[in-house]
Amino acid sequence: MSQARPMDGTALARRVVEETARKAAALTERTGTTPCLATVLVGEDPASVTYVRMKQNRCRKAGIDSRHVALPAATTTEELIDTLRSLSKDPAVHGILLQHPVGEHIDERAAFEAIAPEKDVDGVTCASFAAMSFGLPGFVSCTPGGILRLLDAYDVELRGRRAVVVGRSAILGKPVGMLLLARDATVTYCHSRTADLPAAVREADVVVAAVGRPRLIRGEDVKPGAVVIDAGYNPGNVGDVDFDSAAERASLITPVPGGVGPMTIATLLEQTVTAAARQLGV
Repeated sequence: MSQARPMDGTALARRVVEETARKAAALTERTGTTPCLATVLVGEDPASVTYVRMKQNRCRKAGIDSRHVALPAATTTEELIDTLRSLSKDPAVHGILLQHPVGEHIDERAAFEAIAPEKDVDGVTCASFAAMSFGLPGFVSCTPGGILRLLDAYDVELRGRRAVVVGRSAILGKPVGMLLLARDATVTYCHSRTADLPAAVREADVVVAAVGRPRLIRGEDVKPGAVVIDAGYNPGNVGDVDFDSAAERASLITPVPGGVGPMTIATLLEQTVTAAARQLGV
């Protein structure tokens, strides 16, 4: 079988951000208000600091204002909730991103729920998950939303296809399964306690690896011709899929980096501009 075609998330994200920049400029010209994304970071985890800086840089390129709120590592759940509620009430802020993880001493779910749904451009609240699940208006979780955009860009037919999601996190595994289900895919969730995971993966027409374990999905477990989406990121630029062996059997595959990651940020920026337009009534 020929080598799988890589799915270029970098190129697609560039096009999405360019279109988002045009929409942001038009919105600013029409209303006199520039869309604003507030990022909240607890502590100084090096990876999180890097991610936030990257998002701020992309905001500038898209014509979006960025407000950064840096909180000390010792911040309590109550203090974080107060910060997020204050940003939710601020009319100058249109989208809110809480960079996670936030530290084991903080109730992350309670913090997420302090974000107003209309400003939840990262798609992390229960309201956003419900909207994704029931097909209602709202904001999708950014990585799952980016994955669906990638699948669409490469004309992957989902109706009637068997999709296996490896991972069940609240902001990646679970919502991507809901979005695939809404496209009439038959979805199986797998996780760290799934018995005979390779057997389940071998049945998949579409595999989404989102479990956070390097090279967990091996080439011999990929159905010939399957589409493989690697949403994992591990130290050393390693995904959850063994790329080289999987690429020998898959038809399409996302690289790490350069696949899902850029689409996550592009979706965040796009949803920030959408949130601003809705809040400004245009």
